[in-house]
Amino acid sequence: MPAKMERVTVMVAEEEKLVGIEEYLTDTDGIGGKLRKTPEDFIVKETSITPPEAPNGTWTIATVTSRNWETNRLIRILSKDLRVSRDRIRFAGTKDKRAVTTQLMAFKVQPDRVKAIQLKDVTIENVYLSNKGIDIGDLIGNQFEIKVSDLKFGAAGIVEDTACQVKDLEGFPNYFGIQRFGAIRPVTHLVGKAIVRGEFDKAVMQYLGNPTENEDPEIQQIRRSITETGDLKEALKRLPPQLSFERTMLQHLVRREKDYIGALRQLPKNLLMMFIHAYQSYLFNLMLSERMRRGLPLNTPIAGDMVIPTDKNGLPNHEEWIKVDKDNLTKVIRQCGNGNAFVSGLVMGAGTEFADGSQGEIEHKVIEAEGLVNKDFIIPDMPEMSSKGIRREVVSPVFNLKYHEVEDGIVFTFKLNRGCYATCLMREFMKSDDILSY
Repeated sequence: MPAKMERVTVMVAEEEKLVGIEEYLTDTDGIGGKLRKTPEDFIVKETSITPPEAPNGTWTIATVTSRNWETNRLIRILSKDLRVSRDRIRFAGTKDKRAVTTQLMAFKVQPDRVKAIQLKDVTIENVYLSNKGIDIGDLIGNQFEIKVSDLKFGAAGIVEDTACQVKDLEGFPNYFGIQRFGAIRPVTHLVGKAIVRGEFDKAVMQYLGNPTENEDPEIQQIRRSITETGDLKEALKRLPPQLSFERTMLQHLVRREKDYIGALRQLPKNLLMMFIHAYQSYLFNLMLSERMRRGLPLNTPIAGDMVIPTDKNGLPNHEEWIKVDKDNLTKVIRQCGNGNAFVSGLVMGAGTEFADGSQGEIEHKVIEAEGLVNKDFIIPDMPEMSSKGIRREVVSPVFNLKYHEVEDGIVFTFKLNRGCYATCLMREFMKSDDILSY
């Protein structure tokens, strides 16, 4: 059996614990610092699966570079500008707001209309026609260039020591990052939990109310009044225009009192699914934290584990899994060592299967503590939000990790597979309470 991992005793930020992130891989002190003092400190470029060009195609494909735009808000403004529904604009991955991001998008309109778009801090290039659009997940990964500022003394030495530990694992713990749960207000998993339990009124109030101290004090007060008084008409009058999703839900509830399912359906489908995915992510994070606490290996399977193979692009195939037993253990260890398979954790859903052995104990423990069964992720009242679940690699590989000092910080460059969080790599270097720095 592989040697157990060393337990790491570095303190984890309380904000991270709220979303199930409870452990560090590395035992270095951390360089502290801040991310995203400006959007240019966090540059993300998609490695895309490019739809083929077709001169008579029905989809317009374009490379969209945006500065300081959250993806859902950008899509909403683009749909308004083009006068088409959101369904006619597609993208492969949701990107953070405080960043400069470059990604492919597909538009069900003619190229000249896409070329004519003029939005502040948005550049549109490489416009062409295709018969194929873009769906969520249609990318290989993302290339990052990230600057960390306001460092502790001696940061360069700490970076080198941390990087050595990351390279020894050939990656880092594949947590779902805080931004999965809402960067300013990490509550999406609480909304998802209420939906899974069929408590739609609670889900709506978790989204509309439930203030956090990271928000503007006036917005906190409005959310608090929603929770305490239930006066939705007054809240609608006071809520600022930039909280457009909350306003849309409130407008519906003012017209149709207590129609909580209808209020949820005012939100874009991808945002609704994000609630379910966030709850699943929270559960996964708890399981990964417990595996690390027990000192179980992350990149080497043990009996009872489930491993997931790689697909034709060399990416983990989350839809397939192989149970590890004494008969196939040696072979599977070799496959994981070659990068052809990954040890996985459970992303709970209607169709997922639990591991056996120690990992199975962890998965059952977390799910039983939440009072869940698989069928809870079949949501009869909102079937479009049902989720079959997947299994996810517990280690995110990192490619071409490099770093260099600049006058006011350290710049990191690296590439990650799709669905993996750069902030979860950066937290290993920073070990800061201010990991998002919005």
